[in-house]
Amino acid sequence: MTPPSPPVQLAEVVAHLSGYLRIADIPDAPHALNGLQVSNRGTVTRVAAAVDLCEATVRMAAEGGADLLLVHHGLFWGGLEPLTGRRYRRVSGLVEHNIALYSAHLPLDLHPDVGNNAVLARQLGVAFRGAFGEEYGIAIGVWGEIDEPREALGKRLARAIGGTPRLLAFGPERARRVGIVTGAAGSLIGQAAAAGLDTYITGEGPHQSFFDAEELGLNVFYAGHYATETVGVKALAEHLRTRFGLPWTFLDHPTGL
Repeated sequence: MTPPSPPVQLAEVVAHLSGYLRIADIPDAPHALNGLQVSNRGTVTRVAAAVDLCEATVRMAAEGGADLLLVHHGLFWGGLEPLTGRRYRRVSGLVEHNIALYSAHLPLDLHPDVGNNAVLARQLGVAFRGAFGEEYGIAIGVWGEIDEPREALGKRLARAIGGTPRLLAFGPERARRVGIVTGAAGSLIGQAAAAGLDTYITGEGPHQSFFDAEELGLNVFYAGHYATETVGVKALAEHLRTRFGLPWTFLDHPTGL
């Protein structure tokens, strides 16, 4: 039986994460509240990572004995709301089981090492060339080069996300300049075209994004909001294992969206 890891001070882990992810420097949605959202009794021995904070992931973290939960989507997207009903159950579950909650949205998306976009680009074999796609005044996407048929890229993407992406095949048959913004970034198709890309990978987009892709002549892969954002929290948890020796597990609670 593997002996338990020695505890690490929560304050030390939080200070490292906030510096590593540049939490204070990166603008985000007004209610994202990136960083430590719920504290625990002060130490960390096991980490859980999940895309979303919800009742299910709180329960799974407790069942796995985690005392730190890393998420991409945290507690506070709706702004000020009373801690009643399901909101109370989420917070009370964390407190009852001594689980600290750390959330990173755009700071995780755009991180050059563990960010959703950078990790997915590496998995796809896209050679990084630069950033694009402005949100809240900062470039959040990555673009790079590859040279293969778009169908082959689609198969590689399917293996990376564990599902079948939807392709809007309006660009060239061979993908060479590929941009990636994970999550719900179909609204950035215009910026992808303006950056001279021929293929754009994201999670999901609105109905009218079909016409954006068609009329701008761009290949667009919709690979799922949830699926494209599993990679960053896993990479971040692995970073903590390397830095602090903390074991971790991924809590898979897919939405199918």
